[in-house]
Amino acid sequence: MKITLFSIITLLAFFIAETGYGQSSGLPEDDSLAYHPIQGKVLDIETGDPIIFASVYLIGTNIGTVSNSEGEFLIKIPLFIENKTLVVSSIGYKNKELNFKQLNPEDNLIKLEPNPIPIEEVTIINQDARELIIRAMNKVPENYSDKPLMLTSFYRETIKQNRQYVAVSEAVLDCYKGSYTSLAEVDRVKIFKGRKSTDVKKMDTVLFKLQGGPKTMFLLDFVKNPMELFDREVMDYYIYHMGGIVNINDKQAYVVDFDQMDNIDFPLYSGKLYIDVLSHAFVGAEFRISPTKLDDAAPYLIRKKPLGMRIDLINASYLVKYRSIEDTWYLNHVRTELILAMKWKKKLFKSTFTTVSEMAVTDLDHENLNKFKFREATRRDDIFVEQVSDFEDQNFWGEYNIIQPEESIEAAIERIGRKLKRGSR
Repeated sequence: MKITLFSIITLLAFFIAETGYGQSSGLPEDDSLAYHPIQGKVLDIETGDPIIFASVYLIGTNIGTVSNSEGEFLIKIPLFIENKTLVVSSIGYKNKELNFKQLNPEDNLIKLEPNPIPIEEVTIINQDARELIIRAMNKVPENYSDKPLMLTSFYRETIKQNRQYVAVSEAVLDCYKGSYTSLAEVDRVKIFKGRKSTDVKKMDTVLFKLQGGPKTMFLLDFVKNPMELFDREVMDYYIYHMGGIVNINDKQAYVVDFDQMDNIDFPLYSGKLYIDVLSHAFVGAEFRISPTKLDDAAPYLIRKKPLGMRIDLINASYLVKYRSIEDTWYLNHVRTELILAMKWKKKLFKSTFTTVSEMAVTDLDHENLNKFKFREATRRDDIFVEQVSDFEDQNFWGEYNIIQPEESIEAAIERIGRKLKRGSR
């Protein structure tokens, strides 16, 4: 079996071309007040360090979000919900429950206590890593939804040149999520509402257009699409080791470390896989293109580039997390990050570009199914930033939870809105 990186799941592809600058969307002027906003930061209680990608959700509901790469989060809680208890959780930490009355609208510092596994539990792991993965795959019909459902999720793409944002776009997505017991039932994703700002800071004569976007987020659901990660035949190209046990959401999970074999001459992945100790459900995975194969991977990711430009792939990493609701596991959070260094020939300086695509599931519905037509769904060759203008709605953004970036999308768009108004006078 010949494996080609991204032959089935196109993680991220790029068009890179010399071009002018994009246009900003308008400034949202009306933000619904039918919710309580809670903004804060998740920290390690011992070190004070931010905890990235912590889950923040409203207990007893499907409402939730995740902290960003600075540990910051923003969750919006509908007023009609009476039981307002937030749970904050992260791998290796004890869960923390907070009543709504304990929280302020802004500047909440939520400190999590490490939850180490006793050493005897770490050392006594009589498991074969490869067999554990196979057992988890065999138990997918028991652990994941055997019926289709609708997911609502928030999606964002950002590009930073060195340390400055140069493009931000986001959308609320609708997804018809096919059953995990029928791999032939393909997930269908469409944009419900979107907005963008591609003029946060002028970019150096280069415009990225990320290809794949929202569709890629669902293709990275490796439980439904094992493909280049855990397909039975592909597993022969990897080495697996047991890496101990960690606590995730107050449940113990096995850690499986994996990397591609040294004699494989094409790029695959290395990372960690988390499997629930009791149910053998996949809890999540953190992985990246194997560092020794980054140069080989670059041609798969870069679809087009200007003549005279050198592009080096510095890192390509991926995060996929699942969440258990009443003993059934659902896709919860997906994040991809690529870092590239670019340099023009005969020029002294180079620029580093960081691209992040991130999606958090905010709600799920088993009853009101809408299996929309494939022609309405996004595709792997779509360019998200070129689509969102068709879905702009200035009065929309109040009621949906969002992932807070290092620089909030609201602040970026507001700043651009002021600049455009000044320029029109």
